[in-house]
Amino acid sequence: MTFFFLLLPPLVASLLAFLVRPYRAFVGWASALLSLISLGAAITIAAQTIAGNVPTWGLTIDSLGLEDVLRADSLSALLMVCITAVAALTLFLSPGVGRELRYTAPQLRRYQVFINLFIAAMLLAVSANNVGVMWIAVEATTIFSAFLIPLTLSKTSIEASWKYILISSVGIGLAFAGTVLAYFDFVARSGRIENALNWTTLMATAPSLHAEVIRLAFVFLLIGFGTKAGIAPMHTWKPDAYGESPAPLGVLMSSSLFAVATYTIVRWKAVADAALGRGYTDNLLLALGLLSLLVAAFSVVLATNYKRMLAYSSIEHTGLICLGLGLGPLGAFAALLHLVNHTAAKSLMFFLVGNIEQVYGSPLIERVRGLSKVLPWTGGLFAAGLLALIGLPPFGLFVSEFALFRAGFALNQPWLMGATLVLLSVVFVSFIVHLNKMLYGPPPVGVIAGQVDRLWNIAPLLLVIGVLVVLGLTLPVPLAALLEQSVEIIAK
Repeated sequence: MTFFFLLLPPLVASLLAFLVRPYRAFVGWASALLSLISLGAAITIAAQTIAGNVPTWGLTIDSLGLEDVLRADSLSALLMVCITAVAALTLFLSPGVGRELRYTAPQLRRYQVFINLFIAAMLLAVSANNVGVMWIAVEATTIFSAFLIPLTLSKTSIEASWKYILISSVGIGLAFAGTVLAYFDFVARSGRIENALNWTTLMATAPSLHAEVIRLAFVFLLIGFGTKAGIAPMHTWKPDAYGESPAPLGVLMSSSLFAVATYTIVRWKAVADAALGRGYTDNLLLALGLLSLLVAAFSVVLATNYKRMLAYSSIEHTGLICLGLGLGPLGAFAALLHLVNHTAAKSLMFFLVGNIEQVYGSPLIERVRGLSKVLPWTGGLFAAGLLALIGLPPFGLFVSEFALFRAGFALNQPWLMGATLVLLSVVFVSFIVHLNKMLYGPPPVGVIAGQVDRLWNIAPLLLVIGVLVVLGLTLPVPLAALLEQSVEIIAK
């Protein structure tokens, strides 16, 4: 039953937003309150997995092969908690719920319908034991989020939405090809058996699969799902989509959707490693991770738009996570911890850029001056968030990046770690330069200094900063248990 409390609330909220006509403000509040049910269910599932249980749910129709179609191990539970926590924060800080109303009733209805469907699809993707169901859920995230990118219609927002759809659809098509290759190889080895598409069945059969087929399948899967994660060179949709999205969608895409796409790669990596050994997938991930860092570093240098700058930052952190996943069990632990920290940090930053864009009326860095005077709380949190993203103490990203370097040197990869450090230094200097321009100087004409940030908009973000500081100072026992159990799943 726990899965129903996880997946049904966003579906109910979406249906409510669709049915209530004319649109009423209570719809947004109902959606936000329902999100707490999903968060509670995710925490319950996480507690069960820490205790050694593996919750499952499935149909009993044998001909469909859908026994245990939903399953939550520690890796799934970790992602569920991340998604539901960010979703709850997003829905409580969404348009019409504690934030200034800037959209029409039809826009708010469309927003509430599709943002909740988007959340439900992400939760289904990380709950699915069946790889076919997971693929469908990931494809659904593209469809639902694409309706929200042009929430405010403009030529650039529509172009960004179409670019996102086209590139993501090509990627998900390649992922489908990889899934089909792996499935037919499984059938050739094991015959047609029930639940052939379940992770548990695939993992048990993986050592007997054809090495050549699995190598090719993993390349398709890595490129396909890597497109959704924003791994270079499949990252080109990110700056446009993030730059044109409303702030709450940017929060979910940059944190939760990124985590879901990474999760799919991690799952298939475990299958490929069981069939091939770790070397093949590790080398691919290390190469793409370093390329992503290279692209991100020099894109940040040239950034002129602070929303696009955060998109390049996501590409940078995608690269770091890929590097971690390619560096053995220690690196996998660092990568998953980094994923958790990045989810918190990037959700914080996109809420703040929403505040900044609302006051300054522009996403361009050159038009944002005197932020520390105009919006003192937003400016201070924005500075703290950027310092967290570049990996400075006392924030959690410093700890996860330190753990990543420790894993690299432990595996005798000094040249790789040296190159990574140089590229991170480029990002560090570029972020500090851009931050300095935005915080100081006289405010532009028409922008009033000393504006008071709404308490409702700022208080939850202080909580996020608190989480990042706590993760920089200590590792809570439940989180450590989830991470250790997840590493056992993906890096045996």
